[in-house]
Amino acid sequence: MALAQAATRDGFDLTRHPLSALGTGGLGWVQITNFVVAGVLVLIGAPGLGGAVSWLLRVYGTGMVAAGLLVPDPADGFPAGTPAGPPSALSWHAAGHLAAGSLAFLALMVACFVLGRRFARAGDRRDAVLSVVAGAALLLGNLWAMSGGRAGTLTLAVGVITAML
Repeated sequence: MALAQAATRDGFDLTRHPLSALGTGGLGWVQITNFVVAGVLVLIGAPGLGGAVSWLLRVYGTGMVAAGLLVPDPADGFPAGTPAGPPSALSWHAAGHLAAGSLAFLALMVACFVLGRRFARAGDRRDAVLSVVAGAALLLGNLWAMSGGRAGTLTLAVGVITAML
């Protein structure tokens, strides 16, 4: 759903705007709903995985719900008509969004690595490798985005989507 919005929302550029920015503007409710529903679904499914993974996914799901409800500030030309560049000040809900998203991504990343270890111990080499690659993709995407690297929001999106899969 987020990628469809990214391709169709006026002024949105995935190389400049994080998917979270889709929560702003007149159609922002679509992305807010997307985050909240995704978080609730993770919370429902998390207990089935047991152990540390279950706990980590509960943190991730809760972070997704919070990140959906705490909307980021309009920035860098999105929604259309917003001035270029970052906002002059960060609102309390944008700060909450950043904190919730950071905690959620950290929990998801660690869950991928824990699953990798679990699969390796069970002798499932393919799933172990896929889990570690997913966690590494999220780690690298997040680091690249935080460094201000070119198309950092795109690399973050790729990392998050990989880890979610």
